[in-house]
Amino acid sequence: MKFILSTHNVTLTKAIEDHVLSRIEKLEHFDHRAVEVRVTLEHDHTRVPERQYNCSMRLGVRGNDLFAEDSESDLYTAIDMVTKKLEQQIRKRQSKRKARKHAEAARVKQRRQESAL
Repeated sequence: MKFILSTHNVTLTKAIEDHVLSRIEKLEHFDHRAVEVRVTLEHDHTRVPERQYNCSMRLGVRGNDLFAEDSESDLYTAIDMVTKKLEQQIRKRQSKRKARKHAEAARVKQRRQESAL
């Protein structure tokens, strides 16, 4: 998977990079078809102190890309919240795909039963 990390007004340390990479590995576990991930970390001095750090992630997958962002007072918390939002999007997408597959199979089965009569 291609990994792009950009920062704005944030000093990128090894600890921050490791934390982001560990969260991305967790996302990759949920959806192994991901092609790339773009992570943007920002610090805004003009915002309210409760929401100074902003993290956004764009997960490139087949079809529409998945995107999430969050603002928190702590950078690590913002990264965790964005990861959680992307996990929910991946789960929703997979369950929709699974439901569609089952619905198609049920229609085929019903047609076979009707044609046998």
